[in-house]
Amino acid sequence: MKTRVTELLGTKYPIIQGGMMWVGRAELAAAVSNAGGFGILTALTQPTPEDLAKEIARCRMMTDQPFGVNLTILPSAKPPPYEAYLDAALDNGIKVLETAGNNPKEFIAKAKARGVKIIHKCTAIRHALSAERNGVDAVSIDGYECAGHPGEDGIGCLILFAIAVKKLQIPLIASGGIADGRTMAAAFALGVEGVNMGTRFCVTQEAPIHDNIKQLLVKSSERDTNLIFRTLHNTGRVLKTVVSDEVVAIENRPGGCEFKDIQHLVSGAKGRVALETGDVSAGLIWAGQSVGLIDDIPTCAELIDTMVRECREQLATAQQRVS
Repeated sequence: MKTRVTELLGTKYPIIQGGMMWVGRAELAAAVSNAGGFGILTALTQPTPEDLAKEIARCRMMTDQPFGVNLTILPSAKPPPYEAYLDAALDNGIKVLETAGNNPKEFIAKAKARGVKIIHKCTAIRHALSAERNGVDAVSIDGYECAGHPGEDGIGCLILFAIAVKKLQIPLIASGGIADGRTMAAAFALGVEGVNMGTRFCVTQEAPIHDNIKQLLVKSSERDTNLIFRTLHNTGRVLKTVVSDEVVAIENRPGGCEFKDIQHLVSGAKGRVALETGDVSAGLIWAGQSVGLIDDIPTCAELIDTMVRECREQLATAQQRVS
């Protein structure tokens, strides 16, 4: 497959592994890149910028193919040293950054000065256009079906991707609701040039997640997600569990809630415990509606090979139907 996204990334296929907290580690990123996709390390999964440098080196020991780093910049009372993480990526030869959240112009300029390409992930057309004006090389846009934070507009993938293709000049990557060759083909039919997957790559053999969690994701349907933080205007989509059910119940109680009322349930550290121990009651498990499309736990190579084959078959069949 050849698109502007494969040319930008230097990959065989325009399939990108999302930069997921606690999951975007060397084992997964290297497996995706070795399979012809584009693996991504999650910067803030590492405790310090120095640890990120070590993880980049570890990933290079596992693959000679291109991979990138995700840096998500969010407002915080005690923000991590974002620029130090950026410097760790730049100083250790990373050539593609996936950014999300805020996207400071000075960070873009600093990365561009080092010859780095930037993919910015966002959830709205207006944010995509702003990123384009600020000089990013590609936009990855999340539809409402996605795991993580889908924004507050509630626009599904079909509409969001189609409008973004019409309005953007730079390459567009579809994110959210993509988990197999059929959904990849649908995205390509809308005009996108690459796909980004998070939930689907969590359910692979190489994903650094406990098998209990992978099995739960396989068993889950498209109805088994919850939207949390709705009342706080910071919507997140997570797997439906006893923990996320409790969060929703607290948010919906008379009088509403403040973040402090649910903080003990939603901390990132507890989510990490759930992923690593397999204890579903330990914390949140982030997942998109694409869980309904997942029914096996392949290797990354098996997944990507199957997706590419199915995508080509679906596009060929669609062409026959309209010829």
